[in-house]
Amino acid sequence: MQISVQERLIRPARNILGSLRLPGDKSISHRYALLGGFAEGTSCFTNFSTGADCASTLACMQVLGAKVNRTGPDSVEITGVSGRVTPSAHPLDCGNSGSTMRMISGLLAPQTGRFTLIGDASLSRRPMERIRKPLEAMGARLTLTEGHAPLTIEGGPLKAIDYTTPVPSAQVKSCILLAGLQTSGTTTVHEAVRTRDHSELALRAFGAQLSRTASSVSIPGPQSLHAIEAAVPGDISSAAFFLCAAALFPGSSLVIDSLGLNPTRAVLLDVLISLGAKISVLNLEEKHAELVGVVQIAGPAEGLGSADVSGALAAQLIDELPVLAAIAPFTSGGIRIRGARELRVKESDRIALVAKNLRAMGAEVAEFDDGLDVPGGQALHGATVDSGGDHRIAMAFSIAALRADGETLIQGAESASISFPEFFDLLDQVAER
Repeated sequence: MQISVQERLIRPARNILGSLRLPGDKSISHRYALLGGFAEGTSCFTNFSTGADCASTLACMQVLGAKVNRTGPDSVEITGVSGRVTPSAHPLDCGNSGSTMRMISGLLAPQTGRFTLIGDASLSRRPMERIRKPLEAMGARLTLTEGHAPLTIEGGPLKAIDYTTPVPSAQVKSCILLAGLQTSGTTTVHEAVRTRDHSELALRAFGAQLSRTASSVSIPGPQSLHAIEAAVPGDISSAAFFLCAAALFPGSSLVIDSLGLNPTRAVLLDVLISLGAKISVLNLEEKHAELVGVVQIAGPAEGLGSADVSGALAAQLIDELPVLAAIAPFTSGGIRIRGARELRVKESDRIALVAKNLRAMGAEVAEFDDGLDVPGGQALHGATVDSGGDHRIAMAFSIAALRADGETLIQGAESASISFPEFFDLLDQVAER
């Protein structure tokens, strides 16, 4: 078989064994790049994400006047603009990164000048109306193209608002907080489902004051930020693929070191435990308010059980749902996913692609507007998988392929570099064949 550079052939595995240290958390790296580029002084970060998305955030901050110095493959120094960016005559290219586009819009809206944000074909299909509404409520002027990028911001002074997010979104919350940081008065964001709180923790690490309740976060402004030095914890969304792989094999043993275990992100561990996986957390410590620890996982001798993921849990697990669905055929009772309509407007329609690829591998699956039912007790065979250019689909089906009968060809495998360029090498390192 002729394999192109855009494809990857995955052979079945007999077990998952070994230890890993993963690249820096993408969500935290984005925020450290934005805040370091905006702060006063020079910030130094180690284990910074090696993915293309975070490189897009660094490049945008560099265009806006920050000085970015790559001091190693995963280390970076950023000298910030001390709260005042330099408008660019050229568009800011956010690449494939919705995080970059949505969060940097909040940073730029209170700044003086005109800013145009663009992205690749996939990003240009993703919904941006959700940031336009709160920013315009603060007094900003945004122009979208039929609800999507290209996006133009006419920056200027804003007013504080009290806003309830209609869809749970850490990116929208962060966008509003970054605008509120620079705005007179107190800006408050209410959310029905608590989303990941990396922005709140990072803002505090850089010296900002903010307060939160169970369902809201408030930031008084204007405030200035000051440089920090930090090691970025390992990315738990990247770890999800290896944790699910280990859970599939009775007798597996995997250790993941220096992993970010933020409570708003670590619910995957609870789901895997409920499925029967044996998980221990060791050496838990706090670094810049982020929890970091060592995770040990072993697959249960009796195999995995069943799970129902819906409501607030679905919102918290939104990035991990594709890989949970991909391993669901190998559980005894299947996995039911509801309340995850947001998956349809990610880098691809992830619900449709998961269903299509599971069927290609011989599984039964029921697709719903907001989720999937994947029955358990099924056997998969090797097949050609269409990633749709979506990194999480490519990686999720690489995990399903480890237990399939025969080889699986992942098309669009190069998309994994968007978040996790080391993925396939690390998978080969722990997959015993």
